[in-house]
Amino acid sequence: MGEIEKFREFREKMNTRILETGDINTKRFFSLDSAVYREGALDSKTKELLGLVASMVLRCDDCITYHILQCKSLGVTREEFMEAFNVALVVGGSIVIPHFRRAVALLDELEGED
Repeated sequence: MGEIEKFREFREKMNTRILETGDINTKRFFSLDSAVYREGALDSKTKELLGLVASMVLRCDDCITYHILQCKSLGVTREEFMEAFNVALVVGGSIVIPHFRRAVALLDELEGED
């Protein structure tokens, strides 16, 4: 099993476990997290790119991976990814560079799957 499949499987397993044992506040937060990325005044693709930039600036590799997978499923192109990565770099500064590297490596891996 590849790293992407492991990530997806672990995320799904643990989210299910958290929702089974979490209280109403946990469930509300997870529900809000899902709802905010649905189509609205901004389309889902734009919202996922925003989530990706925020995740890079906050330096959360799990979140970066998740948003790259979501963006890819919504048709984000390499050029769009690179522009989003550059926004994160400018906003977050050089501390973002290691996450930028891993994001590009993941994107390379995903494009190798196509």
